[in-house]
Amino acid sequence: MPEIDTDSDDGDWEYALTVPNDARAVPIGRRTLRLILTAHGLPHLAEAAELIATELVANAVQHTKGPAALRLRWSARTWVLRIGVWDTDPTPPSLTPAPTAATALDSSGRGLALVREEADTWGWYGLGRAQPPYTGGKFVWCELTRAA
Repeated sequence: MPEIDTDSDDGDWEYALTVPNDARAVPIGRRTLRLILTAHGLPHLAEAAELIATELVANAVQHTKGPAALRLRWSARTWVLRIGVWDTDPTPPSLTPAPTAATALDSSGRGLALVREEADTWGWYGLGRAQPPYTGGKFVWCELTRAA
């Protein structure tokens, strides 16, 4: 069940969905994200957000051995949606080249090129041992700032 921050009276919200290392986590994360954005009146962000979240969760499931977590944070003041994925591997994300015409339809190998293309900004940081609720690993994030 996603964690929900309902303490905000200013329209800000945050959700977190922890998923096991299982390929089924990818469509579950994607569908959960779409439901959240639709419920909050942001369906116009769903297509780009789904593509980004799918890539990030798929990378976490494919390249690590532990669980992962999808986090969504909306700032009503700045109209920014932050999408992040935590995984247990501290290795920096691999920056693959942008997809070519021959690889654009491949089901894997697109890496962060799609994230860079769709997001307004992105980054990552490693987590030390004392970063509750996550212990170690890394957090890859991006932001969508496109308004309605």
